[in-house]
Amino acid sequence: MMVQVFRVLVLPVLLYDCETWTPMGSSVSSMEIEVVDRTRAAYQTGRSRPLQFRLQQLRALRRLLSEHEATISAALKQDLNKSHFNAQLFELIGVETEIALALDKLSEWAAPRPVQKNLLSMLVDAYIQPEPLGVVLIIGAWNYPWALTLKPLVGAIAAGNAAVVKPSEITQHSANLLKELLPQYLDKELYPVVTGGASETQELLRQRFDHIFYTGSSAVGKLVMEAAARHLSPVTLELGGKSPCYVDKDCDLAVASRRITWGKFTNCGQTCIAPDYVLCEPAIQDRLLQEMQRTLQEFYGDDPRTSPDYGRIVSERHFDRLITLMDDCSVALGGQSDRSELYIAPTILRDVDPSCRLMQEEVFGPLLALVTVNGVDDAIRFMNDREKPLAIYVFSSSKKVIKKVLAETSSGGVTVNDVMMHYTLSSLPFGGVGQSGMGRYHGRHTYDQLSHLRACYVTSPALESFNKARYPPLSHGRLRKARCCLQTWLCSCARASILWVALSSILALGLLVALLVILFKDTSK
Repeated sequence: MMVQVFRVLVLPVLLYDCETWTPMGSSVSSMEIEVVDRTRAAYQTGRSRPLQFRLQQLRALRRLLSEHEATISAALKQDLNKSHFNAQLFELIGVETEIALALDKLSEWAAPRPVQKNLLSMLVDAYIQPEPLGVVLIIGAWNYPWALTLKPLVGAIAAGNAAVVKPSEITQHSANLLKELLPQYLDKELYPVVTGGASETQELLRQRFDHIFYTGSSAVGKLVMEAAARHLSPVTLELGGKSPCYVDKDCDLAVASRRITWGKFTNCGQTCIAPDYVLCEPAIQDRLLQEMQRTLQEFYGDDPRTSPDYGRIVSERHFDRLITLMDDCSVALGGQSDRSELYIAPTILRDVDPSCRLMQEEVFGPLLALVTVNGVDDAIRFMNDREKPLAIYVFSSSKKVIKKVLAETSSGGVTVNDVMMHYTLSSLPFGGVGQSGMGRYHGRHTYDQLSHLRACYVTSPALESFNKARYPPLSHGRLRKARCCLQTWLCSCARASILWVALSSILALGLLVALLVILFKDTSK
């Protein structure tokens, strides 16, 4: 009974942190069903599969970003007070990079992938063939409404899928602009945009998809996974959590402070991989605070409220939540706020009690807690006593300390002597583990995540004698032959081609010798 109450009353509030919720009506239901049915029908025509079509759609998406850069920046300014430069740096450049990489590498990614073979399959054509999954549902997030929605879309298009795109309604201006622009550039039947709140999202989740890609909170991630399970749909869950940052006493505190401060207060702290809290020894806490104060002055001036590079909280509800998180905490820097502007100053809290509310949930705002520990072993215990985070950061000049943290902790990703930068490298898989998510994306990782890697084994009816070892009647002799054939592995891929060249050369040499012998015999007669 309680589970049903939760789904009916709490789910609509959780889904995408909606400000309001209206019970679903038949018009909503029929509209969402129609969109999904139309998208699946378009996918079944096969037109999303040819590589040239995928490349054309990716180029069109790149054109959308370049031709509407100013309009997109204006929408982000209205939604999150992002400046034009921040919109470029944290939203558009990353998407453009993903598109460029896909355009350059798509033929390589889509090509059959040779595999290592055994003696039994030495004459078989065995390979992995990536193929589209089908219709993908992409549920974007509000904190980076363009990057976190379009990056998965790039991978979906590259892999030959159709995709229903659901941007977050919290960043309303960006969502409406995406719905307006995307059909002007991409195939509107293969890549429709659905706007709206929790009711529309709920209805989408009732439909069958071949993959669901969700970015958001862990609480909603569980509900998305539950909905996907009804259809056995695979999911990618890009969630969050409390990403810790350990600052060792043996590090450059000035550099550490600059990088932590940058990562924490970018986008007003509303970043899933922002440092959530800092672990440090009591002896360096005051120096760390001094360096952070200098850095904040350098980055945002005397009054961050007037800085074009400092954002705003996304909504009043999120603002109120953040203000209450500071209860019972000691503010060392910042703390000023203005609800009418959704402004909270960059705030650092010292000597934070691990049992306070601030440490029980992901902050997702401009509040940085300093928690004191007694060295690296205590810091590792602190991290391991909590859920696995999306990222771990460690600042140290000691290779021993760095190696210890890497070896004795677990997280989605890790960056040493910096923060968040692992996200920027497309060759690294980005994703969580445990409560911070499942699956991975960026670059080829997105392509593979949204593809079915099909095992292909192509043989011929010839050389049937080789198969006697597996046919009845079985015997000890046939079993020995089978074991030998199945357990003797040949070289893979590039090395296999070298092996075949060598074997071919030996065979050619043998034929040449045989020919010379025959000729010699003929002449001797």
